[in-house]
Amino acid sequence: MTNFTVYIIPVIIALFIAAGLIKKVPVFDSFIDGAKSGIPTIISILPTLIGLITAVEMFKASGALDMLTAALLPVTDFLGLPAEAVPMALLRPISGSGSIALLNNILGNCGPDSFAGRTASVLCGASETTFYTISVYCGAVGIKKTRHILAASLISDAASAFFSALAVRLFFS
Repeated sequence: MTNFTVYIIPVIIALFIAAGLIKKVPVFDSFIDGAKSGIPTIISILPTLIGLITAVEMFKASGALDMLTAALLPVTDFLGLPAEAVPMALLRPISGSGSIALLNNILGNCGPDSFAGRTASVLCGASETTFYTISVYCGAVGIKKTRHILAASLISDAASAFFSALAVRLFFS
């Protein structure tokens, strides 16, 4: 049996092209114009992204992630978050690819049906790469004061860590 989800994106693209042709819009020319207008946006957010990637790599390589994880273990144990998922919960707001690598590690070591594996999976789907998202979206529209956005986003990330463990307990116990 074929998984129909592999056809969703091509079907959507075909529908856009068909709608453009029906309305007699020059589809390819419109696509090229849109791509050209995106280049200045990419150039404007590039310094922020380079800084963010550098900071993430320094955070991981310096051992700060491990030290912060160890310091938070008493709190996360009390809240019911498995110790294996704590580094991922800390890294997820900073780095999507880094947190996916940690998720892969958790699934490999603990198994996908373990409490840690399920919690990490739910956490991955329930949280966002906060710093990346803020830097890209706020950088693209020129917002400089992100204090309240950052606070609300980090509270949301903490809540997603807590509620991911709670949801796994409720649905799989």
